[in-house]
Formats: sequence, structure tokens, C-alpha cells
Amino acid sequence: MIRVFLDRLYLFSGYLAGVFLIAIFVLMMLLSVGRPLGINVPAGDDFASWCMAAMAFLGLAHTFKRGEIIRVGILIEKLTGKKRWALEVFALAVSAAFTSYFSWYAVSMTYDSWRFHDMAQGVVAVPLWIPQIGYSGGLVILTIAVIDELIHVLKGNRPTYEKEPPSTPDEFVERVAAGGGG
Repeated sequence: MIRVFLDRLYLFSGYLAGVFLIAIFVLMMLLSVGRPLGINVPAGDDFASWCMAAMAFLGLAHTFKRGEIIRVGILIEKLTGKKRWALEVFALAVSAAFTSYFSWYAVSMTYDSWRFHDMAQGVVAVPLWIPQIGYSGGLVILTIAVIDELIHVLKGNRPTYEKEPPSTPDEFVERVAAGGGG
């Protein structure tokens, strides 16, 4: 039951990142096409930048769990057996520590913005905690995903983000063309 909840959380976070990507597109089109037509979007650039931050951070956990996030695995890929497992656990533990640290301070900053009634300094006065939720929420979900993966690997399982190597040259070319590595 927890596994289903976590997988849905990561998927929902990815979908939410997609919604913010669409919002960025709509805002940019309104700003670009709207100028000649006399349409003004007050603080449109502020809203687009907040959407961009939310999109980037909310998409991290989904991207991580799907194995699409950039990883430098030069050393890990050369190892096998217990050495590889130990290095994978070490890397995930360091990642969990860093993401926990950043999540703590992001949530603290968002809470302080709410507590002190901080407002955006742009054309439209928006409480700062509202756009900060995407940033801090995305980091919290990423932290959950990294800890989830650490527990998964500690149990002796293969990391879910690790992809099978391509079996044919055509599959390698397809992966590279799709934006992923071989």
C-alpha cells in the first residue's frame, strides 16, 4: 500500500511539473503575442519564473525514479557485486543527506515567508510562500524518493533508476535519440 502511494506521489509530482510547463508556455505566448495586440499580463515574467521553479523542482522525483536524471556512474558502472552495492548505498546516503538538508531549509524558508507575511516585490503583490511551495514541495518529494531508493537498495534490490544496457546497436541509437544515454 505504501509502495502504491509513493509511486503515485512521484507520478503526481511529474504531472504537476507538466502542468507548470504548460502554464509557462501559455504565459510566454500571452506575453509575446499579446504585446502587438495590446494585451498586458501584469507581472507575467514573475509568474513564468515561479512556474519554472515549480516545474523544475516538482519534476525531480519522477525523473529520478524513472532513471532519467543525470547521474555520473563512471565509477559505479565499473564495479560489480558487493563493491558496487556498497558504493551505490554510499552515493544514495550522501544524496539523502544533501536533499534532506536542502528540503529542511526550503520548507523553513517557505514557512518563514508565510509567518512574516512576505510579499513579492513585483507589480502584483503575491504572498511569497505561494510560489515557494513548488520549490520546497518538490525538494521534499525528491528527498522522499531518494530515501525510498536507499531503503530499496539496502534491502538488496537493484536500483529502480538503473536501466538495462542496450541489447542492440539500434536500441542504443534510439535511447540516445530520445535524449538518454546508452
